[in-house]
Amino acid sequence: MIDPVAFYIGGWPVRWYGILISSAFLIGVVIASLLAKKRKVNSDTLWNIFLIVVPVAVIGARLYYVVFNWSYYWEAPGEIIAVWHGGLAIHGGILFGALALIVSCRYYKENFWQIADILAVPLALGQSIGRWGNFFNQEAYGSVTDLPWAMMIDGEMRHPTFLYESIWDFLVFLTLLVFFRKAKKPGNVFLLYLVLYSAGRVVIESFRTDSLMLGPLRVAQVVSLAAIALGLIVLYWRNRKSPRKGGRKR
Repeated sequence: MIDPVAFYIGGWPVRWYGILISSAFLIGVVIASLLAKKRKVNSDTLWNIFLIVVPVAVIGARLYYVVFNWSYYWEAPGEIIAVWHGGLAIHGGILFGALALIVSCRYYKENFWQIADILAVPLALGQSIGRWGNFFNQEAYGSVTDLPWAMMIDGEMRHPTFLYESIWDFLVFLTLLVFFRKAKKPGNVFLLYLVLYSAGRVVIESFRTDSLMLGPLRVAQVVSLAAIALGLIVLYWRNRKSPRKGGRKR
């Protein structure tokens, strides 16, 4: 068994889950600051927005997870705030974070799409790092398998779905990093993130045995399919060519 506690400070446990999430946050701040310079976005303003969006996203990720596991938390309400035990749903984080970003950008008079592009790149990397927290907490695992790369999780050799998503998220990060330099229209990077991440999640979720469910449906797959459709539609709409005015009449 993997010990989820890395070490103790004065009797207080410091968990690997928290270390990884914190590391992802710090690395994300550095990358976002570098990308902001390329887009000529004021770093102070970005920091102010960041400090609003991140806490709201974390709260949203937790609320989303709790809502779809309400039968458990109804019996153990004290666990609702125990985020160090795991249980952050990225879709909830994206939804609440996006809403907070819209409000923040309106307040600071920044272009939402511009800031969304800047945050999408480190977000993908942060997810790649954060998924390893699931390994230490022995969660987000897949079904039993005898494949060579299977890992001992919950007492059996299983699909390491946290690893699958970590690898996929890192590939998404690299893709977005390259695309960021070439993107001509603000928002395209964020929308591409939405499509790519969701596409991987649809596939990876099918291996999991601890998915959040809504009746017979896997919530993450339903939301991911909706996100793919939304991302593609908005990408097309924002990049469509406007009809030329004053053309010849036939």
